[in-house]
Amino acid sequence: MSMYYEDFVVGEVITHAVTRTVTETDNLLFTTLTMNVQPLHLDSEFAAASMYGQRIVNSVFTLGVTVGIPVQETTLGTTLGNLGFREIEFPKAVFIGDTLRVETEALDTRVSASRPTTGIVGIEHRAYNQRDELVCVVRRTALMKRRDQPEPTA
Repeated sequence: MSMYYEDFVVGEVITHAVTRTVTETDNLLFTTLTMNVQPLHLDSEFAAASMYGQRIVNSVFTLGVTVGIPVQETTLGTTLGNLGFREIEFPKAVFIGDTLRVETEALDTRVSASRPTTGIVGIEHRAYNQRDELVCVVRRTALMKRRDQPEPTA
């Protein structure tokens, strides 16, 4: 079920049903497609000597999954665009084989001053691994369709 602007309740937390296990292929393809040659993502020997002891998943991939998992339950067909990211944090590294789950909280809402048939929603997505460790927090602003759009004025 997608949500319209009016469906977002500030402070309400949605726990998303979809989870995602990150594979070696995910990390390899995403890292090479985005031209990120960081050996922490690609070189097992280099990463083994790092503070992590193993390869870490590209954080931009983690961000994409964190924002992507909620789409079906929140903004599918009702968003008119992502207006921006307010803040992004990666408190813990994600490793190949980790399974991510996401929850979403509405932070703030307002009707758009320039487009009164739309609303602006501040959203926070939080991703956790299978050990319930917070691995990503992203706060973003979305332009949303309104269910009850006012009549246009002449």
